[in-house]
Order: sequence, then structure tokens, then C-alpha cells
Amino acid sequence: MQDYYAVIMAGGGGTRLWPLSRQARPKQMLHLGSDRTLFQQAVERLEGLFPPERILVVTARDQAPQLQEQVAYLLPENFLLEPLPRGTASVVGLAATVLARRNPHSVMAVLTADHVIQNIPHFQRLLRAAYKVAQEGYLVTLGVLPTYPATGYGYIQRGEPLGEQDGLPYYRVVRFKEKPDAATAQAMLEMGGFDWNSGMFIWRVDRILEEFERFMPELAVLLRQIGERWGEADGQALLEHLWPQIKPETIDYGIMERADRVAVLPAEELGWNDVGSWDSLFDVLSADAVGNLVLADETLILETRNSLLLSDQTKRLIATIGIEDLVIVDTSDVLLICKRSQAQKVREIVKILSQNGKTHYL
Repeated sequence: MQDYYAVIMAGGGGTRLWPLSRQARPKQMLHLGSDRTLFQQAVERLEGLFPPERILVVTARDQAPQLQEQVAYLLPENFLLEPLPRGTASVVGLAATVLARRNPHSVMAVLTADHVIQNIPHFQRLLRAAYKVAQEGYLVTLGVLPTYPATGYGYIQRGEPLGEQDGLPYYRVVRFKEKPDAATAQAMLEMGGFDWNSGMFIWRVDRILEEFERFMPELAVLLRQIGERWGEADGQALLEHLWPQIKPETIDYGIMERADRVAVLPAEELGWNDVGSWDSLFDVLSADAVGNLVLADETLILETRNSLLLSDQTKRLIATIGIEDLVIVDTSDVLLICKRSQAQKVREIVKILSQNGKTHYL
């Protein structure tokens, strides 16, 4: 698989883990109970499958220095810098355009920088199988087996089986369903045949560029212009000039929901979590005997259950008495307290702060 490349999307803002995650320190740069950041973990789980020279990172210009410092063995030229956030479609398109110049026959695995994957051997097995399915001309997505009726994830409906690779079955995709309401999510869970959309994709570079030409022709024109000058002295300047013209769009809406030859490879027992809210940390980290997650240096806890206590302040004590099912996140300038069941609403706080011009808290 010498033509297999990994592309890590690492440019997000991570507002769902505010106030610890900020514009200057997005989610992928956080440690969250580990001595390795989420980005470092994302790179390390590729060891043995992708050598450093075949790992590309697409990120924002202001985030690149920190990411490069965290994984110094990645090639500087493999960091592709977005001038502005324009959605995952442009991220994928830029990476595919660059890879097409390096190796027109390459296959790319589009991966995330801010998710948790616990079963690394199985993850690599899935990527090997997906490579073979992509060689058949399919756009491949990894679907995670739902464990509850989640309303925060998109869903993929499986169709008829298409075959097996390395003992792993893959299926034709019938449709994508964006984040459903609770009743719809429950109905899909009971019906079966639906997977969560993990946001990870594998395809031949030539195939995905064909789909851009077909479904996103305006973006395809800009990508061709960027590709023609990529690696030249004025290549980055041209990227800076053209990028603001791109209409923001996700790869799901732009391509995947309209393409024909789409296959899903169910990723059971992957130990996957997108860490999309403070409450989700309880799914990936071990709580104590009474259900508390304590990620703080100094705490005094009395009659407290099923709560998260997190602080990045080394000289401040967090003391709790008689609380239950709360999230407490303490930073130098913000203290967040909310019910675990309301943790998804952190985005609303971020939106209000932005609207009120209090961007120094973001």
C-alpha cells in the first residue's frame, strides 16, 4: 500500500468543550486525561500503517506551529494551511489536489484529529480493508454501530451487502440522515441497519476529484487552479487569493449525500467517540467509585456523585458538597457550571458571547 496516504483534518475550533477549548487552543490540542493531546493520539494510531512522509495535516495557519511542535517528525511540507475555514469539502479538495500532483494513483484516508479511538489494531484493520474497497471505485465511509439513540450524530443507512475484505463486510449506502430528533433516532435504532457517521472516509484521489467536478464544479475550478501552481513560488499566494472565494460546505452535504458508488464499512468494537460534549468524557475516561471524573490537581469532594471536576489551574482548590450530575470546568478567566444533561448547550453560550462582542472569552 505504498500509494496509501492519511489526511488528518485538524483545523476545527472545538467550541463544544468551551471554556477549556478556545480558538487559540482548539479541542485537538487538549490532553483530557492523557499525557498526549488528541492530535498526538490521532497521529500515533497510524504508526505501522502510514509512514510520516505519507501523513498530511490540513489545519489553520495559526494552529500549525503548535501542531508541528507536538509531532515534530511530520514533514513541514505535509502541513496544508487553510487561509480561512471553509468547511470539510474544501479541506478534502485541497488535500486531494495536492496528492494528485504527488501520486495520481493514490488512495487517501480522511481522518479526524479530535476523536478518541480505543481499539487501535481494529482501526488499522478497518483502514486496510477500506483501502481495498476504495480500489474498487467506491467512496468508503466508516460507520460506527449505534449504542443509544443519539441526536448529535449523523446516520448512515446500510443497503445490500457488497462483499467482504479481510473478513469485514461492507454495504451499499442507501442514504445519509443528518442529526435526527429523539423520536427518529429511537426509530432508527430499533429498525437496525443504521450506523453513526464517523466523519472518516477513504477513496481514490481520482474518484473524489471526479465527484467534485460533478457535484461542486465551482470548487473544482478553484482546486484546479490551485493544483496547477502548487509547489511553485507563487503557489501559496494563489491559494491565499482564491480561498476566500470558496463557499463553505461540508463533504457530507457537498458530495457524499449525492454520490452513487458509496459504501459503508461498519466499525464495530472500535471504541470511537467524537468527544462532542463534556458529558461524553464519561464514555472515554474511567470515573471513580461514585461516578466522578476528577481532572484537577486540588479538590475536596464531599457527598458528590456522577460529576466532572476539571481545572487547568494548579494553585486553585475545587471544593464540592452535596452535588450530583454536574459539569464544573475551571479556567483562568471562565468558570462553567452546568448539568451533565445540558452539556450540549455550551455552544449556545459561545454563540451569545460572539454576538455580544466578548470574543476575548473565545
